[in-house]
Amino acid sequence: QVQLVESGGGLVQPGGSLSLSCAASGRIFRPYIMGWYRQAPGKQRELVASITSGGNTNYADSVKGRFTISRDNAKTTGYLQMNSLKPEDTAVYYCNMRIIGALTATDYWGQGTQVSVSS
Repeated sequence: QVQLVESGGGLVQPGGSLSLSCAASGRIFRPYIMGWYRQAPGKQRELVASITSGGNTNYADSVKGRFTISRDNAKTTGYLQMNSLKPEDTAVYYCNMRIIGALTATDYWGQGTQVSVSS
């Protein structure tokens, strides 16, 4: 089992910045992909950004150039730096870790943290 504990989030004005962290613990095998998803009220959960254990990153078009995902492999902690925040970034943000096995992949989720962008 893998446990994910998120921190960060909160209320910020448009144009501001926030940083999220995701601390992973438990039986973590590589390769894995750590990602941040978000879900706004009435919308489906969507991928925001992901990073592999090898360091390859992927971003949603809506956050490219504004958000940066990183990780500390030694501590298996992931980070999401969010700059130039917009009201449409308001959502519950979830940390995800996908452990890639030989035949299958297993997803683990954090509890979610609220990010609100409003003046």
